[in-house]
Amino acid sequence: MVKSKELVAYCNELLETERFSDYCPNGLQIQGNNSIQRIVSGVTASQELIDEAVKLEADCLLVHHGFFWKGEAPVLTGIKYRRIKSLLCHDINLLAYHLPLDAHKTLGNNVLLAQKLGIKTEFFFGNNDIALLGTIERQSGETFVRHLSQVLDRQAQHIPSERMLEKVALCSGAAQSWIEQAVAVEADAFISGEISENTWHLARENNIHYFAAGHHATERYGVQALGEHLAEQFDLEHIFVDKYNPV
Repeated sequence: MVKSKELVAYCNELLETERFSDYCPNGLQIQGNNSIQRIVSGVTASQELIDEAVKLEADCLLVHHGFFWKGEAPVLTGIKYRRIKSLLCHDINLLAYHLPLDAHKTLGNNVLLAQKLGIKTEFFFGNNDIALLGTIERQSGETFVRHLSQVLDRQAQHIPSERMLEKVALCSGAAQSWIEQAVAVEADAFISGEISENTWHLARENNIHYFAAGHHATERYGVQALGEHLAEQFDLEHIFVDKYNPV
């Protein structure tokens, strides 16, 4: 068991939250029990995940996508009211880390996604070094998209190029606009979670493969790894709950 303040302070330091200008607050978003023994982790603080945390009698819900995003209505009504009410009524801390959990060099979504795909990281790039460039055994785009889809258990979208793949850049989630930075570091392919209409044109005109592998699917690994790390560090229980999301 650990005090919630100690756990939050440890996570904030580990993930270097002060380095990031983010779209939401990182760290403790909803205060709950002062002591934490059981952590439930998941990608997004949806009602479905919160209900599962309640069922599992969690003291802390650890997520990548929490609440209070820039630009959203500040009032506690509707979906947000019901979600936060569930957490407060069951005294569950909500701990959320967004960009810091994408960028971390050992527990981050991007470095762990690269490892899952067998991509050997060469260097990091972009704002706060969130994205990375790595290498794989030379292969075709068709071969790689089959591998990508199999590893993530999700059919990836592929914008093909005539070139073979050796240098692969990636940035999880909604980072499709980073494709031009991938071009700048001379990648043969760029992997992200989502895709936009203009991604097709940017990929084709820059002669680079683009793979949209799913926002949720590309961001499952960081929060799970962080939960496991905290369980080991503080002798806690940790349960990762993967609620299906095809996007």
